[in-house]
Amino acid sequence: MDLLERFLAGDERALARAISLVEAGQTELLEAVRPKAGKARVLGITGSPGSGKSTLVDQVIVQARGQHKKVAVLAIDPTSPFSGGAILGDRIRMMQHHQDAGVYIRSMATKGHLGGLAASTLQVITLLDAFGFDDILIETVGVGQSEIEIVNVADVVILVLNPGQGDGVQAFKAGIMEIADIFVINKADLPGASRLKREIQAALELGHTALLPPLLETISSTGQGVAELYSRIDYLYSESNQSGRLAVRKRQRLVFELQSLLKGKLERLLKLHQDNLLDHLQQGRMTPEMALEYLLSQVKTV
Repeated sequence: MDLLERFLAGDERALARAISLVEAGQTELLEAVRPKAGKARVLGITGSPGSGKSTLVDQVIVQARGQHKKVAVLAIDPTSPFSGGAILGDRIRMMQHHQDAGVYIRSMATKGHLGGLAASTLQVITLLDAFGFDDILIETVGVGQSEIEIVNVADVVILVLNPGQGDGVQAFKAGIMEIADIFVINKADLPGASRLKREIQAALELGHTALLPPLLETISSTGQGVAELYSRIDYLYSESNQSGRLAVRKRQRLVFELQSLLKGKLERLLKLHQDNLLDHLQQGRMTPEMALEYLLSQVKTV
């Protein structure tokens, strides 16, 4: 049985191999299974380091499995300076699910890619979708206010904050504040939670003219408040689907994927032709505009 047949038969090892191939730039199997994708719900969970994203994801898995949904988690991790792979801290926190056949957890290294995601995140989401998962949870690497690519990927974005780390101030800076569909104050039992909630509410009232996004409190270490969070996710996804906003977001996701693929191809081309082009540029035989035209003419070669 070849890899595609094993993938379609639900072989998890075939899924893992397919993901590795996509990360290596080989997309033949991905293209073959694309028609089966389009049913999964993609949930983005983002926030600064130390906000408790991984523990919260772990509790969201519990809620989803309680509704008999198949769940996949993509944990976007920092890149190891030694191996170049993902630092697997997030997977360690979710070990309670490692024997559950309805849960699949995969770490992906950013490998220098900015924006809080890995370069091939969208392609891996498509594989997970085609494999038959109901919920795909994307936990971003710890982000700042400019690392907001998750809004181009997820159907619902959850921004996780917690008291005592200056998160309120960070959230008010341009960028990350605008991407959230749901705000979550995690570790709500810590001192300063009430103050953080007031600050976020004030900022939301200043920054939004339409309906304000939900602001919830959770204690992910105990699971408190996570059932309400999952219920809000269900409601927002359904309402977004009925209003047409979900279709708009999925269209934006396609634009983002095309941009990512084009950027990746041009970067590979530049790396391939860089030395030759630099020689021409330095010697005045070519302008940067001419070099760009040459690269575009070579697109079909990579």
